[in-house]
Amino acid sequence: MSEQPNESRQERAARRAGEFPPPPIPLAVPVADSHTHIDITVSEAGGGGRDVFGPDPVSGAIAAAANAGVDRLVQVGVDVESSRWGLAVAREHSAVVATVALHPNEAPRLANLDEALRIIEGLAADERVRGIGETGLDTFRTGDEGRPAQEASFRAHIAIAKRYGKTLVIHDRDAHADVLRVLDDEGAPDTVVLHCFSGDEQFAAECVRRGYLLSFAGTVTFGSATALRAAAVVTPAEQMLVETDAPYLTPMPYRGRPNASYLIPLTVRALAEAKGADVDELCTAISGATRRAFGHW
Repeated sequence: MSEQPNESRQERAARRAGEFPPPPIPLAVPVADSHTHIDITVSEAGGGGRDVFGPDPVSGAIAAAANAGVDRLVQVGVDVESSRWGLAVAREHSAVVATVALHPNEAPRLANLDEALRIIEGLAADERVRGIGETGLDTFRTGDEGRPAQEASFRAHIAIAKRYGKTLVIHDRDAHADVLRVLDDEGAPDTVVLHCFSGDEQFAAECVRRGYLLSFAGTVTFGSATALRAAAVVTPAEQMLVETDAPYLTPMPYRGRPNASYLIPLTVRALAEAKGADVDELCTAISGATRRAFGHW
């Protein structure tokens, strides 16, 4: 989960008002949204989601995604409550699988981090839970005083992922070197996803060399994201995922408005343009990488 700290008050008001963009041209070859927050997305949609996604907003958000060629969603946990919620949704909706975790910025706020981690581990055993995350490190929003708890939490999540054979989903904000340091210290799980990849070409090449999967969000469409597009170019399609991080990081030309899984086609097409790739072939490769990360569903 990310935030848009530079958005204006008017843009924040538009998000609260539920002014979602129109649907794009659907993808011909379906892909998955590898990282979304359905709970927050439907709450952004006005009236608990009913104004945009209908009387059952969760089902409506899933249906809107499917209509755009986004046939599977990975609902990501950021705390105990959202992790429990995501698992419940994944049990109810066949198009959804869940990940469970404490967000890096959540860990320093908890009065009892160990107890929260025990709950997360209890959820991790469920078959509908396919990943442990988003966990990792964030030096953008957590000061020096919170970093020991953040790193301890990250190390604990790595251990949970390895114990249960689950994919590790990493939130890395301004912490590239430290993320690799901790992974090297602990030993990475078999499958690692760098959610909302934010590094440059050099960092991408290092992650690719290690066999990690890089998940690209709407940020790759931003005009200022030259370095991120260069990172996408050096990432093999077989190690590439696509995500929304909805309701955040809405792709162009709708930056500042709320994001949702049905907008994935905008990001996929931007990635295909950056890589000089055929859109359908890229979708096929992304789907294969998604299966590697989260299995079949």
